Amino acid sequence: MSFRTRPAPLPASLASRVAGRLTALTWVDAVVAAAVLVLLYVTLRVGEGTTVSFSTAQHVQVDTDPARLPYDAARSLLRMFTALAASVVFTLVYAYAAARSRRLERILIPALDILQSVPVLGFLTVAVAGFLALFPGSTFGLECAAIFAIFTSQAWNMTFGFHQSLTSLPRELDELSRSFGFTRWMRFWKVEVPAGAIGLVWNGMMSFGGGWFFLVAAEAITVGGQSYALPGVGSYAGAAIADGDLGKVGWAILTMAVMVTSVNFLFWRPLTAWAEKFKNEQSEAGEIQRSLVLDFLRRSHWPWLLGRLLRPAGAALGRAGRLLGTDDRPLVVDRTRQRRGDVVFVVVAGGLILWGLFDLGRYLYDRTGLGVFGEPLLLGLATLARVIVLVIGATLIWVPIGVKIGFSPRLTRIAQPVVQVLASFPANFLFPLAAWFFVKSGLSINVGGILLMALGAQWYVLFNTIAGAMAIPTDLREAMDDLGVRGRQRWKRLIIPGIFPAYVTGGITASGGAWNASIVSEVVVFGGTTLTAAGLGAYIYQATQRGDYPHLIAGVAVMSLYVVALNRIVWRRLYRLAETRYAL
Repeated sequence: MSFRTRPAPLPASLASRVAGRLTALTWVDAVVAAAVLVLLYVTLRVGEGTTVSFSTAQHVQVDTDPARLPYDAARSLLRMFTALAASVVFTLVYAYAAARSRRLERILIPALDILQSVPVLGFLTVAVAGFLALFPGSTFGLECAAIFAIFTSQAWNMTFGFHQSLTSLPRELDELSRSFGFTRWMRFWKVEVPAGAIGLVWNGMMSFGGGWFFLVAAEAITVGGQSYALPGVGSYAGAAIADGDLGKVGWAILTMAVMVTSVNFLFWRPLTAWAEKFKNEQSEAGEIQRSLVLDFLRRSHWPWLLGRLLRPAGAALGRAGRLLGTDDRPLVVDRTRQRRGDVVFVVVAGGLILWGLFDLGRYLYDRTGLGVFGEPLLLGLATLARVIVLVIGATLIWVPIGVKIGFSPRLTRIAQPVVQVLASFPANFLFPLAAWFFVKSGLSINVGGILLMALGAQWYVLFNTIAGAMAIPTDLREAMDDLGVRGRQRWKRLIIPGIFPAYVTGGITASGGAWNASIVSEVVVFGGTTLTAAGLGAYIYQATQRGDYPHLIAGVAVMSLYVVALNRIVWRRLYRLAETRYAL
């Protein structure tokens, strides 16, 4: 018996394959194409308002007509996503540089601690003047300053999280990259980014919520007695709060809730479901994350077409990546040469830092004297106590809840939008309720301020715990179930080691976020009522309002000192423990 086989058909050309796909377009493709066109149109129309003429001498008047809220919402969303794109680029570059160079890590990670500790108002004070000088006579300067302020509330958390995933890369993935001789470019995109994708997505979601938290401060700016405002939900809410108009505050809250839930459904939910493919496990979970939007996009031909059209560009980047060399770093390092290089590096970097500190001290000495540091140092102790109480409380409350959510895809679908709304809710929006509650109940804002700070900081612990729990391989959980390990032993043997690196990242950013949130939480203003707590956040807020730069610099410097000291004494030691003992 003989068989006749047909010759294999020749591969079709790219043009013919694309033409074949185009003929197979369905109504799903038409809907996706229409949605993309509408998004581009709205972006262009809203972007026109970012370059109108502007004079620093003109009187700022925020239009609080509720009919303007859709336009204001679109302007705020454009700033948020622009800042998010900048944060992702910064995260990939900064975290990679810190993870790949031991010398750079000694500078970049402490610098990240300091950057995290500098409050948004501190960045705004410099950014507004700088961008207005760079783009005179145009609102584009204010737009850049607002986007930069939102960027500073997003980037640090994402960078800490991605750096942690790079330094705790599973050993088998590291050996895989070396054995196949990957270029450094291939290792980064094929191994390191996928390994940290789940944490990057969840930290990006949390950072996006942090941007919402400081939206009022970014869009309605008062520096040195001069007020600046941009169209947006944040400036709208700030004006409504200043007027004491509860009705318009309610419209702002409703708009914020619609924006957050819509962004979660259309953007973050598909991303979290897509990131499931990067979980490092040998057996597939019985129940996986799902997204209606992602399922809809997968039915479309457009992703395939875009992938085919962009493939030549990807191949060109891959060839260019060979210039970066292969992943063949020696396992045995010449310690003698390293020590000599370290000495030179420490001398140069230390000299520059000492010169900067000397120049700053001379500036303050000439204007106020070095005694200006005394008051913020004492006030910082009060804020430090609030931060410690907040972090301990967030750990005890949100770690068990985060593990429960991370282990259950069904619960994640329900909890994610709820948590996203709560995490994105600016404390300023609650000022009317907070002022009324504090006055009626007699609760001191020195205690109540902790609750307002928690609105912006506790979610870092929750989101990182969820990401850490989701990253625990399903086969390990199933092995624990088969062995009958439950209760306290399960937490000790699986859950705590599995989530510990992610929790430490959440703890670091929650601590820094709490210090930052103290600025908008220790001073509550609604209408004619002003409540002020004793703390470093209130000190910085008042110095910013007065335009008192020596006291503002002293307050920011002291806050940076407290944050860096806390990170060095507590969080960095836990971070090293997570790298050496608890990496999966």
